[in-house]
Amino acid sequence: MKLIKKNSENQSRKTRQKKDIDYVIFHYTGMQSTIESLNRLTKKRHKVSAHYLIDRSGKIFQLVDDLRVAWHAGKSKWKNTTNLNKFSIGIELQNKGHDQNYQKFSKIQIRELIKLSLILKKKYNIKKRNFLGHSDIAPLRKIDPGEKFPWSYLSSKGIGIWYKNLNLKTFKKNDGDLRPLFFKGLKKIGYRYFSLTKKKSTDYKIIKAFQRKFTPNNISGKIDRKTLKISEFLSKIQ
Repeated sequence: MKLIKKNSENQSRKTRQKKDIDYVIFHYTGMQSTIESLNRLTKKRHKVSAHYLIDRSGKIFQLVDDLRVAWHAGKSKWKNTTNLNKFSIGIELQNKGHDQNYQKFSKIQIRELIKLSLILKKKYNIKKRNFLGHSDIAPLRKIDPGEKFPWSYLSSKGIGIWYKNLNLKTFKKNDGDLRPLFFKGLKKIGYRYFSLTKKKSTDYKIIKAFQRKFTPNNISGKIDRKTLKISEFLSKIQ
């Protein structure tokens, strides 16, 4: 796999240990072109970076060495980990994003992403479930990589978790029971920024983040039976 080296000015000075790398975080750039994305991810004034950028033609740019911390996650939480920059590798995919005619990711782009992800998975012993989206770890402020990102397909290749066929006929709970059960499942999966006992005005953002990933044809921000059953299924994956 060929890597095109482009050094970013936005990275830590100190190196970290291989054992510190537990996660891979997927993003989209939200920029019009690869040139714009490279400029944003490498110039000091933008104060943002990622370890890798994959453009729509499948070219892979390495912007930050794996053992240095890139500035891609921002304020973030997953399980008991905060500030995921320190413990993750960030991969940006060239895509205009929701504000600029959100596109389906190209086939070659996803093919190269899978190759890179599997290399990183083996090299740093990263668990399948620890391949996450930006909206997983920062659901109150981020929605990338979005509903067009092929999580189900990636999971079939050993990258990220997915669910099996669900039997909704066995579900007998009333609507009033959905919230505590749903968020209990989310907490076990790793999501944060909510309360198990008290409703918050931002709950819908977390529900949407989950639906954007696992029910991309239904991003209502409301908990339905399928959304709940998926959370229950995924919460049991170790």
